Amino acid sequence: MSSPSKLVLSLTIATTLIAPALAYDFGRPATPDEIKLWDIDVRPDGKGLPEGRGTVANGKEVFAENCAACHGEAGVGGIKDRLVGGAGTLSSDKPVKTVGSYWPHATTLFDYIHRAMPYTSPGSLNVDDTYAVTAYILSLNGIIPADGKLDKASLPQVKMPNRDGFIPDPEFDPARLFREK
Repeated sequence: MSSPSKLVLSLTIATTLIAPALAYDFGRPATPDEIKLWDIDVRPDGKGLPEGRGTVANGKEVFAENCAACHGEAGVGGIKDRLVGGAGTLSSDKPVKTVGSYWPHATTLFDYIHRAMPYTSPGSLNVDDTYAVTAYILSLNGIIPADGKLDKASLPQVKMPNRDGFIPDPEFDPARLFREK
């Protein structure tokens, strides 16, 4: 068979296989409820926070059961990242980056715990337990009181020690990433 004949045969076979697939409508638009299951990010201003509440006291219990094995009994001394301390070290030769010294937004802590923790079972904590663990870690860092509680309204109001330590790059325009060149 000559090369032009092979090409014609290949195109005929490809068209025969692809054309039926193009004639069908695959899938369907996601429903609002389906989108909501995946729309779980939380912004610094608190947009996206779910309803719920948690206390430092409850957070201490949840932390002991789910977090202490990796982060240490009080957020220090575990095999994973230190969560407590480091205040005043960021401008030193040996900065200690923790929730209390480095993180700019308390809502980011909630979001990270809710999606990625505990390490062995990410996303397994319910919303109230996530608020509680967030409250406990913030309390260990002296950011909220030992009898503190958090919810959708109060969490965005928490002033983190390094909130003003991050300066946006005035040249960075995230929309530019999606514009056609």
